[in-house]
Order: sequence, then structure tokens, then C-alpha cells
Amino acid sequence: MADTPHLIIAAGGTGGHMFPAQALAEAMLRRGWKVTLSTDARGARYAGGFPHVVEVRQVASATFARGGFAGKLVAPFRIVGGVLAATVRMLRERPTVVVGFGGYPSIPAMTAAWITRRPRMLHEQNGVLGRVNRLFSRRVDVVACGTWPTVVPQGANAVHTGNPVRAAVLERAGAPYTPPGDWPMNLLVFGGSQGARILSDTVPEAIGLLNDALRGHLRVAQQARPEDLERVTAAYDALGVRAEVEPFFRDIPRRLSEAQLVISRAGASSVADISVIGRPAILIPYAAATADHQTANSQGLIDAQAAVRIPESKLTPMALADAIAAILTQPDAAQAMAAASLSTGMPDATEQLAVLVQELAQKGRS
Repeated sequence: MADTPHLIIAAGGTGGHMFPAQALAEAMLRRGWKVTLSTDARGARYAGGFPHVVEVRQVASATFARGGFAGKLVAPFRIVGGVLAATVRMLRERPTVVVGFGGYPSIPAMTAAWITRRPRMLHEQNGVLGRVNRLFSRRVDVVACGTWPTVVPQGANAVHTGNPVRAAVLERAGAPYTPPGDWPMNLLVFGGSQGARILSDTVPEAIGLLNDALRGHLRVAQQARPEDLERVTAAYDALGVRAEVEPFFRDIPRRLSEAQLVISRAGASSVADISVIGRPAILIPYAAATADHQTANSQGLIDAQAAVRIPESKLTPMALADAIAAILTQPDAAQAMAAASLSTGMPDATEQLAVLVQELAQKGRS
């Protein structure tokens, strides 16, 4: 067991950080590595999906963004305490590689890895580095970027790996696309829990502006906040449009694979799912996202001519209706968008991350 390579994963408590971290943990376990997750008490509550053999190690950390004046005053002391504890442990264990996925809970382990000069890397899901990843970007061997292009500080060694996607998405990677035509067409509408209301406000009204023939072929599946369900459902009923309106769809991969068109926010995981399956999209970046990172997330699909981007400031029912009609009345163009979307997808993102970890391990031994 002494020769078993040891990976420490440092990650915060959001799904954006924890899902790719979990995917890498599973990949490295399959390669015979020991894996430890370093996070804080909040992050530990989100670690239930990790394999049971992964040790979840809680370290003291804090954020300066919450907790009022007293919390901000205590935060640096908690972080320093966490760094000291992580450094002592890292000097004793000498892990093979340390990988950070962002979030304040990753600060202690990443700082300790830098102090002890362990091989280390970061994974950034979005097209703009988060605060913590930006802090460490020039203090690691490599920054693995889930979105491309990603804005990184000068001097950082950035490579494009893509964002890991769920097994259910991989099962439908590159599913054949049925272009729009004179038959039932599936329109999938989904967005993060933050800001999905703008889609509830705009999409039904936009569909009401389409001509009768096009509207008559549509089958809509739309995620909406619980408080919006009744009015969105009523809007589609009034239009005579068949629609499923739910707070959450557990079968998004299936619905993506069957869709002729997707209307979505531009969260990094959503963009990854859309591109791995390969579907035309209308993307509406969340305007309040930190550093406007959802606009950055969408850039790869825009550059590939696989998607149309409508900023929130320009999102009107008419603008959205025009975009929907332009795609669904031009089957050849829609087919080309689907192919372009697929060309940007990286279904092997987890494997690429695992290869980087192995390469860092080799470098650390040399």
C-alpha cells in the first residue's frame, strides 16, 4: 500500500466544483489510486455522491462573501488555521498529486501543496477563472480548462480538457439528430435555478408570435420555478401548444437527444451536455453571473456557429421568436448547427483530466 499513488482533491461545496471532482475521483480509483477529498463542513454535505472509499477530510476554511462583519473578521484566521493543518498533514503524507476545483474550501489544500512543492493542478469549469482558481493559477503546474477559450492570467499554463459530463449524457453522446420539418418537433427549455424566471416570462410569449404552422408542430418541455408552473402551463394551454412544464427534469440527457432545438442558460455543465450530444441552441447567459462567465462559457458554441446567443438586455419575445423560427424553418442550417455543436464537445474530458494527473505524477518522480 505504501507504493499506492495518492491524489488529494480540493473542492468547494457547489455542484459546479463537486461534480467534475467526483468524476476525476472515480477515474483515478479505477486506476488504482488512493483518493482523498479535502473540503470544509459545507462541502462535506455535498460529497455524498463520491465513492465510499474516498476519504472526506474536513479542513477549516471560510469565505469573505458571507457572514457579516464578524464572519469577515474571523475568516482569515480560519483559513490560516486550515492551511497550517493541511501543510503539516501534507508534509507527513507527501501526496502524489493535488488537484483543486475551486471554491474557498480548496484554499488550505492548494496552499499546502504550493508550500510543500507537491505536483498540483487546477480545473476551472467556466470560461472565466473563479477567484480562488485565479489566485492559484500561476502557482500550479497546469490549469485544466473546461471551457475554451478561458481567460487566464499571463504566465499560467492552460490546457483545454473540457468539462466532465454525467454517464447518462455519455450514453447519448453524438446521438443522431432529426432536423426540423413538417412533423412534431421537440423544443427543450431549461436554465439554472437562478434566473430561470426570465425564460418563463419570455419563451411562451415568443412561441405565441410564431406562425400557426410552425407553432402547431412544437412539443415543448420547459423547466420553470414552482411558483411559475401554473401560469406557464396556462400560457401554453391558451396557445394550444403541447407542453410539459416541471421544476426539474431528471431525464435531461434523453430530452436533449430528442430535441430539435434547445433554449438554455449558458452554465458550463449545460454547455458541455449540449455539445457532447450535439444540438442547436439558443443561449441566454445569466446576466448576474460573476464576471459574466456565462457569456464566456457560450463563446465556443458561438464561434463554431452552433448556437445563437441573446444577452438578457436584448431578450424580447420578438427577438426570441425570430431566432426560433430561423433555426426551425431551415433544416439544413439546423443540421449544420448540430454537427458544429458536436464538433466542440469533449466526451473524454474525464479521461483527459486523469491523463494530466498521471503525467504530473511521472514528473514528480523524475
